[in-house]
Amino acid sequence: MKFYIFLINALLLNSLSAGDGFKTDPVSNTDIFFIVFCSALVFIMQLGFMCLESGFCQSKNSINVAVKNLTDFMVSFGIYWIIGFGLMFGKSITQFAGCSEFASNFPEMKMAAFFLFQAMFCGTAATINSGAIAGRAKFSTYLIMTLVISGLVYPIFGHWVWRGILDTSSPGWLEKLGFLDFAGSTVVHSLGGWVALAAVIVIGPRHNKFSAEGRPRNLTPCSYLLSYLGIFIIALGWFGFNCGSNLKADESIAVIALNTFLSASFSGLTAMCIDWWMESSKTPRPDLIGNGLLAGLVGITAGCAYVTPGASVIIGILSGAIMLFSLKFIEKKLMLDDVVGAISVHGVCGVWGTLAVALFIKDEFLERDRITQFGVQLLGSAVCFVWTFGICWLVFKFLHDSYSLRVSLKDEIKGLNLSEHNVSDIENNF
Repeated sequence: MKFYIFLINALLLNSLSAGDGFKTDPVSNTDIFFIVFCSALVFIMQLGFMCLESGFCQSKNSINVAVKNLTDFMVSFGIYWIIGFGLMFGKSITQFAGCSEFASNFPEMKMAAFFLFQAMFCGTAATINSGAIAGRAKFSTYLIMTLVISGLVYPIFGHWVWRGILDTSSPGWLEKLGFLDFAGSTVVHSLGGWVALAAVIVIGPRHNKFSAEGRPRNLTPCSYLLSYLGIFIIALGWFGFNCGSNLKADESIAVIALNTFLSASFSGLTAMCIDWWMESSKTPRPDLIGNGLLAGLVGITAGCAYVTPGASVIIGILSGAIMLFSLKFIEKKLMLDDVVGAISVHGVCGVWGTLAVALFIKDEFLERDRITQFGVQLLGSAVCFVWTFGICWLVFKFLHDSYSLRVSLKDEIKGLNLSEHNVSDIENNF
C-alpha cells in the first residue's frame, strides 16, 4: 500500500529536488579523459561480443556473426547521433522523450565525451541480440532491427531512467519515482535481453536444434577458445562500463571496480559448481562457466556504486544460479533457441541485479524504505520488458510476415557465411 501511495504522489506532485547535472556541473580535463578512456574500453566489448558469439555459433555462421557485430555498431552509432541521443537526453517532452540535440555538433568538449560514452552503451544494447539469433537471421533485416533498437527502443527507455544525468531538474518519469540503475542492468542489459527474446520467438529455432520429441540438441560450436577470448575482453571492457558510469575520476571508482569483479568471480564459480554437481557427465561445461561470469557482471551493474563488497558477492552467487536455471528453463521448457544464452545472461540477470539494488543498497544511498524501493525497481524492470518486448515483437513480426527475417532452409544448411556474404571460414587458396 505504501508503494502505491508513493507512486501516485510522485506522479501527481512532480516532486524532485532540482540540481544541475553533468551538463552544467564543473568537469575537469582529467574527468573528460577518463570518460573518453572508458568509452574506448566499452568499445572493446564489441570485439569481445564478436569473439564470444562467433565461438558459440557453428563454424559455417561465424563470419556472418562477426560482420553483424561490426555493422550493428556502425548503424547504432550513426543513428544514435542522428536521433537517438536527442530522444534520450534532449529537452524533455512530458518526461517521455527528448526533442533537441539531434545530430548535434557538440561544441562543448565535455558534451562530446558524454555523447561518446552513451553511444557506446547504445552499441552494447544493440549487439546483444546478434548472438541469440545466430545461424538463421537475414543480414539485411538484422540491420533494420538494429535501427529500431538504436533509434527508438533504447533511447526512449533511457530517457525515462537516465535523463536526469544531464539535467537533474528535468528527469524521466521512472527516474523521478526513484528508480536506480547505476550503469545499466536494466537500461542496457535487460533491454538487450528482451530484444533477443522477441527475435528468438519470431524467427524460431535453428534447423535440427530440437528433436521431434522436443529435446534440445547440442549443435557443435565453432570454438570455445575464441569464446573465452571474447569473455576475457568483455570483462576487461566492463571496467569502462561500470567505472565510466561515474562520469568522474574520483575515489569511488575503486569500489565500483572491486564490486564488479567480486560479483563476476563468485557468479562464475557458482555456475561451475552447480553445473558440475548436476550434470550427468559430472564435468564442468565451459559455456556455462563463461556465461556464469558474464551473469555476475550483468547482475552487479545496477548496484555496483551502491552496495558493499560483501553484498556484491551475494549478488554474484545468486546471479550464477539464476542464469543457470533460467538457461535450462528457456531451452528445455519454452523450447527457445538462444545460441549464446543472451536472454538469461542479460535479460533475466539484469532484472535480478536491478531488484538486488533495493535489497542491498547502503543506507546512505537509500531515500525511502526498502519495500517502496523494491516496488520502484520492480516497476522499472516490468516497464522495460513491456516496452522493449512489446515494440520489438510487433516490429519483428511485421518484418517477418512481410519480408521474412529468416534465410531459406537451403541457405541455413549451407551456412550464412556463404549464403549471406559469399565467403567461407576455410580457405583453400594455398
